[in-house]
Amino acid sequence: MDINLLVLNVGNSRLAMGTFIAGELRQVKRILHDQQADWKGAIEEAWKQVAGLEGAAIVAASVNPVLNEALEHAVDQAAGRDVVWVGKDIELPIAVLTDEPEKTGVDRVLNVAAAYEQLETACIVVDAGTAITVDVCNDAGEFLGGAIAPGAAMMLEALHEKTAQLPRVELAVPTEPYGKTTREAILTGVYHGIRGMVKELAENYATALGQWPDIIATGGDAQQLFAGWELIHAVSPDLTLYGIALAYTNHHIKHGA
Repeated sequence: MDINLLVLNVGNSRLAMGTFIAGELRQVKRILHDQQADWKGAIEEAWKQVAGLEGAAIVAASVNPVLNEALEHAVDQAAGRDVVWVGKDIELPIAVLTDEPEKTGVDRVLNVAAAYEQLETACIVVDAGTAITVDVCNDAGEFLGGAIAPGAAMMLEALHEKTAQLPRVELAVPTEPYGKTTREAILTGVYHGIRGMVKELAENYATALGQWPDIIATGGDAQQLFAGWELIHAVSPDLTLYGIALAYTNHHIKHGA
């Protein structure tokens, strides 16, 4: 079957949308939640690319349920369609072996599913966004669990808000091994703190699995934090969108509808 989809991902900070035509991701757009008024127009424009194609559908996942109704309304206005929700209308594409699968973030599972679909072996996904998640699956593609930590922007903002004199700093890659100014010291701590956390967790996961898993990075800060680092197999900014499309495809292969 041809996969012709408008895929929507409601994150903590923004809505990501992508169009899949014959299974190929063609166009991606991201809209901050404080620009919610732009949703309808962006969805309408994206839907035009797939609306006339065989089996066209609109599929979504969300970690921000307070916005789900608003998204459904925007989709109805823009496309006159219902939203197919991953985790509600269609099942997740891989087994989730956490203690409370229903409380495990759907984006975390979809990221790992998309990475596993490409690698076909145990792997780790680092999602560096509002929060940082570091999740792992085994050779069977089963989601085992992971770690959740504050994202870079959250760390930087907390240092400014919770101290008397530390300035507000935007994420950047440090150019020296140690900071010679307060700003440089903050960047050095956050940047290398995140990378050090990822390395430590990867080593723990590898010990538990008995092998070293490839690491895929995604999320808004992934390029700045991880590009060119030998520990990272690849940076894939649209991994969650691929995971949503995978869930839809697997559901239709399994159920034939």
